[in-house]
Amino acid sequence: MQETVAAASGASLWPSCLDRLAQELPQQQFNTWIKPLDAQWTPDASCLTLLVANRFKMDWVRAQYAARIAAILEQIQGYPVQVELALAPRQAPVAQEFSGAIRAPIAGEEPVQTSASAVAQKAAEAAAPDAHRSRLNTVLTFANLVEGTANRMARAAALHVAGAPGQLYNPLFIYGGVGLGKTHLMHAVGNRLLEERPDAKVLYIHAEQFVSDVVKAYQRKTFDEFKQRYHSLDLLLIDDVQFFANKDRTQEEFFNAFEALLAKKSHIVMTSDTYPKGLADIHERLVSRFDSGLTVALEPPELEMRVAILISKAAAEGAEMPEEVAFFVAKNVRSNVRELEGALRKILAYSRFNLKEVSIPLAREALRDLLSIQNRQISVENIQKTVADYYKIKVSDMYSKKRPASIARPRQIAMYLAKELTQKSLPEIGELFGGRDHTTVLHAVRKITAERQQLTELNQQLHVLEQTLKG
Repeated sequence: MQETVAAASGASLWPSCLDRLAQELPQQQFNTWIKPLDAQWTPDASCLTLLVANRFKMDWVRAQYAARIAAILEQIQGYPVQVELALAPRQAPVAQEFSGAIRAPIAGEEPVQTSASAVAQKAAEAAAPDAHRSRLNTVLTFANLVEGTANRMARAAALHVAGAPGQLYNPLFIYGGVGLGKTHLMHAVGNRLLEERPDAKVLYIHAEQFVSDVVKAYQRKTFDEFKQRYHSLDLLLIDDVQFFANKDRTQEEFFNAFEALLAKKSHIVMTSDTYPKGLADIHERLVSRFDSGLTVALEPPELEMRVAILISKAAAEGAEMPEEVAFFVAKNVRSNVRELEGALRKILAYSRFNLKEVSIPLAREALRDLLSIQNRQISVENIQKTVADYYKIKVSDMYSKKRPASIARPRQIAMYLAKELTQKSLPEIGELFGGRDHTTVLHAVRKITAERQQLTELNQQLHVLEQTLKG
């Protein structure tokens, strides 16, 4: 029986899976969450994409049922089947189940190269024929990218590239931490170029996919096709180039593609989690190419930008975010856009489930776990002790007037962490560091911020300290 089904096409596998799920789940659960799913298979039936009506349902199905669906399909098929979820292309707005609000995909969400990014990508491909060849997420545009001090220069450079590819800023290298909008900017460049030049050859790809393509080209001896694909582009958008580390053959092929594209005045946009010279285990000649155009950083969004992001994304969800609530959330969620989106989803879901308007008390209740973690931990005194222990100096050195590098450096790091991880003002932080002036604290914060982007070792040390402090 299983052998017969395993040999069948993907079209017959999903009904078989539905039959199993109908037997296992209560009827109401099955009818609400499973029955409405629309299944799409890859030709070889190795990957199933389930199209879901809205983001809430997508998150719920992923958390509650995706693993079981994958297990059933593996039992039927005889080998593992990848299960992904995507938002179904919308022909018309869909009413939200609980409050009557209209739900739409959160605009501006930066995809990451996990199943979540594949989901966003497949949804975009289903919605637009051009996206299939470009792999662009058509939701991610300049129009829904909130501008602020943290991304102004990078956004301006990206706009210039989209308007005049192959000229200035080639390559454009965008770097910064997780969830700050690097991928959004790249998709925005590609989408804008295709608006103006629909015949342009554009490709968005993650560095890991490029690695996979190189491996397949060697295995199958299809390098002519590989080169035709990559060397003929007008715009190459490649995400997370730090994944090329220690992959010599991949680096060699990317160097060749890089040179071929520049020679024909095509444009290259790349992202990374660190400054080009901070990339580890990347060939020097490749790093020099990365650094030969324009390198711009994305910083964590400032308070006003975080507030604007929350209000904008709530509106995209068909909900209203009062300004005072946006400020409350922005003051408590400060690391990146992705965490802001997560907090927003919790608040909106809590509001809809409880049929209550969005307010500060409701937000405080919805985010109680996040707030309790923050409130019980980080104080300036705790930061000073943790940093002193890490760098093997005395806590008293944090307040002293001593200025040797072995003490001044950890002191600056502690000031930087105090500014990042607490809500203390610069004068308050200065007072807690032996009565220092706020300009001293500001200098330390700017110095460590800049060096963190360039020095891999310092970035790693700060990451360890942050994880220690956050528990």
